[in-house]
Amino acid sequence: MGFNSNRLKVQLKLSINRLNHLKAKKRSQNEHQRRAIATMLEQQQLESAKIRVEHIIREDYAIEALDMLQLYVELVLARFGILDQLKTCDDSLKESIQSILYASPRCAEVKELMLIREQLTYKYGKEFVLNSLENKENLVNPRLVHKLTIQTPDPFLVEQYLKEIAKMYNIKLSGQLSDPLLVRLE
Repeated sequence: MGFNSNRLKVQLKLSINRLNHLKAKKRSQNEHQRRAIATMLEQQQLESAKIRVEHIIREDYAIEALDMLQLYVELVLARFGILDQLKTCDDSLKESIQSILYASPRCAEVKELMLIREQLTYKYGKEFVLNSLENKENLVNPRLVHKLTIQTPDPFLVEQYLKEIAKMYNIKLSGQLSDPLLVRLE
């Protein structure tokens, strides 16, 4: 089969559409979840609200990662002539391409990323792609790595989200969040 620059360009363009659609879907779901959390706070169901907020935080991270990926894809498209002409990855594209490759298995909802990865494997070789997937050269944007890492959100951040949701829906928390474990010195 081999590298096909037209196929890569099409997949890059399609991935932008998919990224936009996915971001809109996640934002809509988050808004619905925020309303549900507001109801929980009104009903004094703090523990359930905390668990739900953790999910919102993870989704917010995912949305931020998708935003970053879209910028990288757009950059690769803008510099596609450079990619197409050179046999090795140009330094001006390395961070973008390695970040896209790094994200490809971590953003399974964007199936175009796997097809992009396939074409980039033909273009740059398996070793380059494997190094990118493992971020061996540390060229993947650290913020993207952080946003795509699955982790339990910081309790302080959970509390801040709960306070913001309560404020947004005019809910008085009446000291519900005064858990000593959540207090952070500033």
